[in-house]
Amino acid sequence: MLKPADLLNALRRRSSEALAPLTKSTYAALGQSQDKSQVITSPPVQDTAQAHNFTGSSRPLSSLQIQVLERIEACYQEAEISLKRTFPRPVTQFSLRGKSAGTAHLQQNRLRFNPVLLSENSEAFLTEVVPHEICHLLCFQLFGKTKPHGKEWQSLMLTVFKVNPSTTHSFNTTSVAGRDVEYRCACGPIRLSIRRHNKVLRGESRYICKRCKTHLTAN
Repeated sequence: MLKPADLLNALRRRSSEALAPLTKSTYAALGQSQDKSQVITSPPVQDTAQAHNFTGSSRPLSSLQIQVLERIEACYQEAEISLKRTFPRPVTQFSLRGKSAGTAHLQQNRLRFNPVLLSENSEAFLTEVVPHEICHLLCFQLFGKTKPHGKEWQSLMLTVFKVNPSTTHSFNTTSVAGRDVEYRCACGPIRLSIRRHNKVLRGESRYICKRCKTHLTAN
């Protein structure tokens, strides 16, 4: 049986031709599945990824998502040259919601990215977010369990990718922010997230203003 790398090289050579759908055995050799989740694995191949719909979704990958996959592979090649060892490529998903730009699932060797924040901050996403999350996976594979943004992670960011090891992003999250509800205390109005508001409605929690020490009440 051909190795995954050999299969991907063969796909690259055929990318300009009209391609037949991949067989189940080819998907299995590539570590892919034909389920309905939006999952792909690096390294990416732009034409074949779109033609064969590796995500298992009815929607093809966007050009930015393909750039993320290409950036992931480039980062891994940089890391392998710098650290003089090989690393397994992660499963990648574009299914993250909320205010987080990306997250790394260490034991699953899986990356998840926020497609909305990617579309709004493409350059910073490629140069900062992608290596940030990859370093979490590399750190786990090199050192085991460590502090999420500890000295090991910071060292990889600086020495391998030459990126400032910032622990959080500074993207505008207005478009992905959840709904909130206005409450009041003695100081004036204050906004609670919909999650906290629902806890108040269920009688599970009450909240106190840190400044005036009075209970918050809904308007």
